Amino acid sequence: MAKVKVGDIDVYYEVHGDGFPLVMIMGLSANIDWWDPRLIQETSKRYKTVIFDNRGAGRTDKPKVAYTIKMFADDTAGLMDALKIKRAHILGISMGGMIAQELALNHPDKVERLVLCSTTCGASNSVQPSPQVLGLLMRPREGMTEQEVVTNWIQLLFTEDFVKSNDSYMNAVTQQLLKDPIPADASQRQIGAILTFDTYQRLPKIKAATLVMHGKKDILVPPENAKIITDKIPGAKLVYFENSSHALFSQEPEKVNKTLLEFLK
Repeated sequence: MAKVKVGDIDVYYEVHGDGFPLVMIMGLSANIDWWDPRLIQETSKRYKTVIFDNRGAGRTDKPKVAYTIKMFADDTAGLMDALKIKRAHILGISMGGMIAQELALNHPDKVERLVLCSTTCGASNSVQPSPQVLGLLMRPREGMTEQEVVTNWIQLLFTEDFVKSNDSYMNAVTQQLLKDPIPADASQRQIGAILTFDTYQRLPKIKAATLVMHGKKDILVPPENAKIITDKIPGAKLVYFENSSHALFSQEPEKVNKTLLEFLK
């Protein structure tokens, strides 16, 4: 557990395991405590797994400036430089997948293999969630307790059936999501970054071998977005997981982790 200076911010990060680096990028409002521990356990057996809190989230600094996805990607590149990582496998989930796209486009020499999970290319070429889901996502956080915020997120990340059938696991997830919660203003700045994100026309420029993974039951980022991305990135491979929603590493961990590790070999 440590912090390192990256540009104008101090970034909180952790390193698990040894081997070729795997840098994993989290999504909107999330911090490193949102990663499923089983994923970290598996990847760290083979790879030097680097996880960190994005600008505005967790224990990383939260400057009161406008955020962009490119800014987050530059932060990631700067963290790699600070840790003396010249090249790595890059995995991003949700907003982290957007950041990973920008990293692969703007810093291609840093990306060995690219894994895009539960994500979108943004803007008008993406498939939007339903108005009800957007309402949950954009619900103002002022006046909400942290428990209410987490309950809101759980509805977006997991299927209703999974929540009902996994009481003990969901209790543990709730405690994870309650750690170092993002301030409401920083969350809004991250949402602002997503709203201006668009890689659709640039995706064919990605040269790294790419795996796109998506849950068929994802209500936050509809699964059609995975095919849009896959069709635009040369040679990209698409794998759907039938019983997963947005948090696919939690709902079908064995299948998802096996697919990931086989791709990274």
